[in-house]
Amino acid sequence: MLQLNRPTNEINRDFPEGEQGSSHDIKFYVDIIRRQFPTVLAIASAALLVSIVYLFTAAPLFTSTASMVIDTRKLQLFQQQSVLGDVALDSATVETQVEILKSENVSLAVIRDLHLIDDPEFTGGGGGVVGAIIGSISRLFSTPSASSEFQLTRQALGRFEAGRTIRRLGQTYVMEIGFTSRDPVKSGRIANAIADAYIVDQLEAKYQSTRRASIWLQDRIKELRTQASAAQKAVVDFKTVNKIVDTGGRLMNEQQLAEVNSQLVLAHASTAEAKARLDRMNDILKQDIPDANVADALKNDTIVKLRAQYVDMAAKESIWSSRYGPDHLAAVNLRRQMAEIRKNITDELKRIQESYKSDYDIAVTREESIKTSLNNVVSESQLTNQAQVQLRELESSAQSYQAMYDNFLQKYMESVQQQSFPITEARVITPASASLAKTFPKTFVVLAGGLLSGLLLGLGAALARELTDNVFRTTSRVQEKLGANCVAVVPAIVGEGPSRKLLGANRPADGENLLRYVVDHPLSRFSEAIRSLKVSLDLNSIVRENRVIAVTSALPNEGKSTLSINLAQLMAHGGARVILVDADLRNPSLSRALLPNAETGLLEVIAQKGHLEDVWTVDPETNLAVLPVVVTSKLLHTNEILASKAMRDLIAVLRSKFDYVVLDLPPMAPVVDVRVTSSFVDSYVFVVEWGKTKTDVVMHNLRNAPAIHEKLLGVVLNKADTKLMSRYESYHGRYYYQKYYSRYGYVE
Repeated sequence: MLQLNRPTNEINRDFPEGEQGSSHDIKFYVDIIRRQFPTVLAIASAALLVSIVYLFTAAPLFTSTASMVIDTRKLQLFQQQSVLGDVALDSATVETQVEILKSENVSLAVIRDLHLIDDPEFTGGGGGVVGAIIGSISRLFSTPSASSEFQLTRQALGRFEAGRTIRRLGQTYVMEIGFTSRDPVKSGRIANAIADAYIVDQLEAKYQSTRRASIWLQDRIKELRTQASAAQKAVVDFKTVNKIVDTGGRLMNEQQLAEVNSQLVLAHASTAEAKARLDRMNDILKQDIPDANVADALKNDTIVKLRAQYVDMAAKESIWSSRYGPDHLAAVNLRRQMAEIRKNITDELKRIQESYKSDYDIAVTREESIKTSLNNVVSESQLTNQAQVQLRELESSAQSYQAMYDNFLQKYMESVQQQSFPITEARVITPASASLAKTFPKTFVVLAGGLLSGLLLGLGAALARELTDNVFRTTSRVQEKLGANCVAVVPAIVGEGPSRKLLGANRPADGENLLRYVVDHPLSRFSEAIRSLKVSLDLNSIVRENRVIAVTSALPNEGKSTLSINLAQLMAHGGARVILVDADLRNPSLSRALLPNAETGLLEVIAQKGHLEDVWTVDPETNLAVLPVVVTSKLLHTNEILASKAMRDLIAVLRSKFDYVVLDLPPMAPVVDVRVTSSFVDSYVFVVEWGKTKTDVVMHNLRNAPAIHEKLLGVVLNKADTKLMSRYESYHGRYYYQKYYSRYGYVE
């Protein structure tokens, strides 16, 4: 507050960027809470009060819970598997069952079974005062016509689903079914009804699925029976056409081929045997008399006898020939008989040869006949084998149709049995019972939630108010936005009436004169602020001359005139020669307040229609000279008057006669008069109303008047609420001043 008025760049260097900007750190938010604490407290208290009212008016709710398990080890009646092909349960399957539990089919079944459309809890208004109010409001916007059964059902369904909770317990197959109602017994009954309705729905679904499968199987069985019969008939017809006979699992052609092949082997062996006998006989015929071995081999009694006779005769002939000589008649007879026997043996051998030859010819003929038969059978077998390929296809098709027919017939029998014995995987493991304690509303949760929501809402409202608070409340904001020192914070004056009277707005309730407040209350916080402004003015005089001080503001009614006269009164009361000049030619409120009966003033002096000493008025108590302005008609070019040479000459005269010249200038936003005074003003004091004047308005006016900003002594925050300001800047609060001046008659 005692800093010198330096150029903007020098002032900004005294405040680091982190302090000038809106530093969103912990301290920033703590400061916001401190400043907006009443707002946060009010909203949090209101939310807590609403929570308490809600606890007293809301109808209590009770929740009952039943547990149901999806049993993967379900009972299989008759050790039969389901026609529908039961699959192993996985996580997705269980989640699917949870959604089925939430389906409208189950919910509507419970509503229908328990007649919930006749229950006021489901089709009437809500419970408690809150429910009655909501019901009354809804009836105002609804038609008075009676609701249909469909509408009642849908309304009951909506409330039923709102009170129902179904969830899976972890990764298990257990599902928890809960229902919340105003009646604890009803909540348990409905929770159990949901489980029962789900089980019935599953049984009904399986029954319907099995019934539909049975109907489809019947049609399919009829079709397969026809197809199997047609395939069997096609096999029989094909065998008949192609003369394929099956004997003991083998075709007749194959059996004939095997038999003919066996006969051919035997015939070939018989032919070889006959030829061997014939060849042997031919070799024997080359001998005169076959030896004994040949004779025995032939096993012919005639040849054996003849050979024995021949041997006896040969022995006798040999004896007689050696005894009587070869020409002896007996020897000759014997030789003749031997020749006859040899001839007989030869004839007998030839007869046997002819017999062997006949047998050989018969064997050869028979073998050839069998070969011919074999060739015929082979030819027929080849044709049959070609037909066998198509026959196998026909037989395979017939077998497939027959197997499908048998399988479907078995499935059909199973489905018929399952229609009589329906089963389900779900079973209730913990039925719901009446709840002994209410589950809603929970007192602690509601109170904690109300308080927390109130705090959050209050913090949000506080942050919103802080971010949208586009006014000046702190000296740091003045320095940040305007690049100028805040030389004084002037508090608002509190009257004795029931309301607070702001400086410059009106007079206090006790009739005190605000224009002499600094004289009447020298130990007040207000006077201390004016002294702070005076000290800043004196310190700034070290750098440059500060004898002509102009007081202005951005908007009207910000207290600049009251501040001007109190500053002049303070300096004059201190012994300085001071003159206060009312330079607001458009609205001379200061002149009307101090000298309402004045007839001449500033305009007459500038126009040289009066002498300066005759125009000003001196306060006998403080020796403050006041130069009023008398406006009898609207002036169109007030800026030309203030910028005239006569005005500058007048200021020069006043500068020579007085120690300080205080100018009460008009506000900058409505008129441009202030801009033309920079040539004869040493320093400007800019008045900003605390908590009311918008920052963009002040910044715009100072940005468009660089000459005034260059000579700006500082900014005065006027009409400050010191009690409220202590939340923004604690060192500007009332506590420090009140504690120090309390024993000396401190006045706020």
